[in-house]
Formats: sequence, structure tokens, C-alpha cells
Amino acid sequence: MDKKAVVELVGKYISIWNEPDPRARKAAIDDVFTGQAVYVDPTITADGVAAIDRYIADAQRDFTGMLFTHGAVLTHHDAVHFSWRVGPADGAPAVSGSDVAWLEGGQIKQLYGFFDGY
Repeated sequence: MDKKAVVELVGKYISIWNEPDPRARKAAIDDVFTGQAVYVDPTITADGVAAIDRYIADAQRDFTGMLFTHGAVLTHHDAVHFSWRVGPADGAPAVSGSDVAWLEGGQIKQLYGFFDGY
């Protein structure tokens, strides 16, 4: 994938975290992740798109009213690294971190999330 396509994929991924409608969120997850995708962070290993959807729905309840955004996107050889944060739209982030993902066929195959200070 070229860098523009990877940046667009990261934007779609982050938008999933902000999508309140369960059907729209699930459709976006199916678009962004491979069917056998794995999401890992310090609190969970979510194996498959259904588990990823459940984890994101739970996180949305924890961060009600907050906005997920991303920073610079670095990519090469089917891998991508980017920073992210979540917090009030007009305030300091409540949580921030970075993710590293491996891509396959224009989708995320594996994603490892890191929380700043964790």
C-alpha cells in the first residue's frame, strides 16, 4: 500500500473508536480488519472481528463524550506505526499511546496498542 492509502486506513480505524452506531461500527470494522485479525493491548487480546467490536464498544462506554484522534503515521513494508489520544475535543487527552499494525491486502491483520505510562 502507498502511504496515502495507509494514512486513510488509519483514519478509518480511528473513526471506528468514535462511531456510536453498532451497525456502522461493525461495518467499518469489517472494512478495516481482516476476518482473522488480532488486536492486542496491555489489557486484552481480542481475536477476530467480533471480539474487536466488543472491546471497542466497551471502551466507548468508558470514554463517553470523548474523541479519539491520531498523530503522525509512519509506514513501510506492510507495517504502520501511529500515535493516538482520546479525550475531550477541547481539552487534554485522558489517555494516549501508539499502535503498531501489520497489514494484509489493504486491511489490518494484527494490531498492538501501547498506552503511554503503562
